[in-house]
Amino acid sequence: MTSVTTSAATSAATEPLVSVDRLSVEFPAENGPVHAVRELSFTLSHGGALGIVGESGSGKSTAAYALLGLHHGTGARLGGSVRVAGQDVDAADEAALRRLRGGTAAMVFQDPLSSLDPYQAIGDQIAEVHRVHHRDASRRAARARAVEVLDRVGIPDAARRARSRPHEFSGGQRQRALIAMAVACEPRLLVADEPTTALDVTVQAQILALLRELREETGMGLVLVTHDLGVASGSVDELLVMKDGRAVEHGPVRTVLDAPREPYTRDLLAAVPRVAVRRAPAPVKRPDDSVKRPDDSVLIEAKDLRQEFGRGKRSVTAVDGISLSVRAGETVGVVGESGSGKTTLGRMLVRLLAPTSGELRYRGRDIGTLKERALRPFRSELQMVFQDPVSSLNPRRGIGESIADPLRAAGRLDDAAIVARVRDLLERVGLDPGAYHRYPHEFSGGQRQRVGIARALAPEPKLIVCDEPVSALDVTTQAQVVALLGELQRELGIALVFIAHDLAVVRQVSDRLVVMRHGRIVEEGPADDVYERPEHAYTRGLLAAVPRVEAVPTGV
Repeated sequence: MTSVTTSAATSAATEPLVSVDRLSVEFPAENGPVHAVRELSFTLSHGGALGIVGESGSGKSTAAYALLGLHHGTGARLGGSVRVAGQDVDAADEAALRRLRGGTAAMVFQDPLSSLDPYQAIGDQIAEVHRVHHRDASRRAARARAVEVLDRVGIPDAARRARSRPHEFSGGQRQRALIAMAVACEPRLLVADEPTTALDVTVQAQILALLRELREETGMGLVLVTHDLGVASGSVDELLVMKDGRAVEHGPVRTVLDAPREPYTRDLLAAVPRVAVRRAPAPVKRPDDSVKRPDDSVLIEAKDLRQEFGRGKRSVTAVDGISLSVRAGETVGVVGESGSGKTTLGRMLVRLLAPTSGELRYRGRDIGTLKERALRPFRSELQMVFQDPVSSLNPRRGIGESIADPLRAAGRLDDAAIVARVRDLLERVGLDPGAYHRYPHEFSGGQRQRVGIARALAPEPKLIVCDEPVSALDVTTQAQVVALLGELQRELGIALVFIAHDLAVVRQVSDRLVVMRHGRIVEEGPADDVYERPEHAYTRGLLAAVPRVEAVPTGV
């Protein structure tokens, strides 16, 4: 009996933590099955870290979900084999899967707000997970464990904050809370699906450092799914590149990034924006090209803008005395950490928010104090592209009707002219004009963002505020959307205010840069000057936190 037990233990120790052999995943669809993953094979050793990268629709998240059996009961058809810590995941019954999820393997999802119960305190949610896998633990012990792991992931005053609900946490804190929940039962494998996508560079660096520390302390393995090759570069040992559900390249991370064999991998790397690279000059236009020339006049000007939310002692100052101007045809980049006031400033510039105080002049006219009726003539000239096109598009209406809304509101065109204008806009942003009646869920993330851009262009605006328009997109789609905005700007002469947490992307589009912190501008100037000779310590810190694809030399 002893020899058999010893043999089993030795086998468990030598077997990889994760073993995926010829995994295939199909989803049923009206026009035939969708092959999301095809013949995928890889292994992960105990304590190892694997990055899975690729464009949207490459199958990387689908493959990651299979590690925890999350396709069970969805109607998906799976082939091949998935083993985690010796457990055959596909053959496991529901009881075995419950033991696997959270106990042996845990997952951190991309959007913590949708993964957390909005009505339940963060500490109670973590305690509940702990008790599921430790049935002999008392409620007091489970709550103590929740406070312990919240403190471990860097939540200040963890005992008090454990009683807070998700909406009372910042984006970075919610992601930390989700990681705390995942590691509460000390899993042997952590699967992180785009855990830093919506976070600013400093918080992103903190989350990645936290994952490294947890790996070193606990010896857990990590599977990191990301579209950001810079994030993968400094976080994993091996890299798996996926395209159309298949693995096209797999090897040590530095080998894949420094000497990629496959053209697809080289294309991904070429599309990565680099913070050290200057903005490419605009193509020289022939005199007969139909390009609107900007008149270089000040289009919109803000003086000492303030925005306060709440009243009395509970009021919060989101924007604190900002002054800036945007000229016709110019792109002004706005960067800063979450909570710096970037989005609030953008919403004030297009008058989705009325300033608490200060002046806002558009083409010389004070619009900061105008009521809605008086503002109506300016609405068509001031537009916004939102970060999340899913939540800004009506899921029950075809995208053509959503794009047509501002045209119908203006009341200057009949129905036939509106439809023709919408079809022209769809073609201009690189979409099929025949997609007029299709719904938002039928489009990819990058395509939905193009729909949002088309809607903003519909009323022929003079200024578009782009609020994190590419943060959730993979690098190739990101590059396409950025190129599209630049092309439209040159053709139409519109001004852009480009708000983003990705400093490398902002550099590729901006003429001038504004750096915000705590509602104030701490640095402003020509983009190249700010990037190459930053004067403020905060700006230098932001630039230092940008993840880089290239290897950093020792000592740097």
